[in-house]
Amino acid sequence: MKRNLLYWALALCLVLPGCSWLRDSPPVPPSGPAKDSAPRQVLDPAMINDAVPRWEPITSRGNVSPYVVMGRRYELMTDYRDYRERGIASWYGTKFHGRLTSNGEVYDLYKMTAAHKTLPIPVYVKVTNLNNGRTAIVRVNDRGPFHGDRIIDLSYAAAVKLGFADQGTAPVEISVIDLDNKQLANDPARERAPGANYFLQVAAFQVKGSALRLQAELAGRHELPVHISASNDSPPFHRVRVGPFTDYLEAERVRRMLERDNYGLASIVTDNSKP
Repeated sequence: MKRNLLYWALALCLVLPGCSWLRDSPPVPPSGPAKDSAPRQVLDPAMINDAVPRWEPITSRGNVSPYVVMGRRYELMTDYRDYRERGIASWYGTKFHGRLTSNGEVYDLYKMTAAHKTLPIPVYVKVTNLNNGRTAIVRVNDRGPFHGDRIIDLSYAAAVKLGFADQGTAPVEISVIDLDNKQLANDPARERAPGANYFLQVAAFQVKGSALRLQAELAGRHELPVHISASNDSPPFHRVRVGPFTDYLEAERVRRMLERDNYGLASIVTDNSKP
């Protein structure tokens, strides 16, 4: 009986925005009110600033693909550049304020953030309210919404800026602001950024010879740059990594190719990830 209760508790966690469902996430703080609502503080839409787009590494945390919620399977987009979508937007507020988002950040209803089912995290999106023409730029850091035909769940602040916080939902168009492309690969600011390169972690072995054999196979069969890094464990694990890639989508393309060739589920990690 206890096992069944735990199973359903975990299943419920998957469908709630603001709930981190990764195993390595810190504990989720106590939830807010049972019913979601707006805060008491009245916000002036003219005083709400857009999120400022900047290049950020797309890490494995928050980007599990595929994943299943309420019996439905979702896969993250393999090509999200120039992506546009029209549909219904909603917002989430006090019920989830202070709780963890899918990538382990703390949801703040006063910040310009959003949840999307299949865009990578983080990515910046321009949202246009089709009823009044108002626009806002938000940073996607969460998964959802998993209700009806809604395409994006916005923070309360974003809903206020767009002018539909009182209605709850609105028809919108969303468009991705592309900051993770090859044209930026040689940008000195990006080169100095932590986690500026992506790697595929394919496997880890305690026996170094096994890692060397896999390295030779990947390098020979697919002509990929393959590296072996040792962990600080005793005895150490020898982790086989493919890369580096300056482009997330290229790393994702190779990851799926290796999966099709029965190399298992490689993880995309950044160059400042622990070996």
